[in-house]
Amino acid sequence: MALAPEGLGVMLRLIARLDIKGPHLIKPVQLEGVRKVGDPREFARRYYEQGADEILYMDFVASLYERDVLYDIVRRTAEEVFIPITVGGGLRSLDEVRAMLRAGADKVAINSAATLRPDFVTELSRTFGSQCVVLQIDAKSDGRGGWEAYRDGGREHTGFDAVAWARRGQELGAGEILLTAIDREGTRKGFDLSLTQKIAAAVTIPVIVSGGMGSFDHLAEAVDRAGVDAVAMAHMLHYGQTTVGAIRAQALARGFRVREIA
Repeated sequence: MALAPEGLGVMLRLIARLDIKGPHLIKPVQLEGVRKVGDPREFARRYYEQGADEILYMDFVASLYERDVLYDIVRRTAEEVFIPITVGGGLRSLDEVRAMLRAGADKVAINSAATLRPDFVTELSRTFGSQCVVLQIDAKSDGRGGWEAYRDGGREHTGFDAVAWARRGQELGAGEILLTAIDREGTRKGFDLSLTQKIAAAVTIPVIVSGGMGSFDHLAEAVDRAGVDAVAMAHMLHYGQTTVGAIRAQALARGFRVREIA
């Protein structure tokens, strides 16, 4: 997806990403080691008040046992946060997605279920509309200049080339791509620009980049060089290194087209 010239086209979205384990907000590193951060609802409300465009909840363990906890978090968040909420992690059936949407989610992010049964993306798109179907791609370098998509929290190979999978996901009916480079996730070293560029060039639907943002410059690189439509942030926000409002002010000063908040 190409970057819109200043003043034209799509608007860059600033998304707060909250990884959830049970009732806790956590922060993983490369989708493995985790640290408890706090109450996800409190952080979601904080980011809403700071001016986030969207909230992204990702269920880190995605177990059926804890699914009711996530439904409750989403339901209560939707009562006090009035921006779109995307929920991902372990959703594998139309009924589970329907229940999550009824709980208050506006969109769902699908990874494992889609890689195991790609037609699931089409079924979701036809049932709920492509606008609420986000294809989540967790990708890792294959060591040969390419990237493989992984499932189950980055633990299992899919054998899918990440770029080709993004293209196919769009054809199947996904409305957006959520891209996380596992090698960069939680490292604060910046996004994998090479991978992001290839994914953004392969599709015409919006691309959300996630994993690795450690400064505003990393966001600027992803917009300038890869033309992403949205940036998902976690570490910088959770640990108080910056705020959504500060990021928005920097983006405006840089000339990016973002929502202006009075």
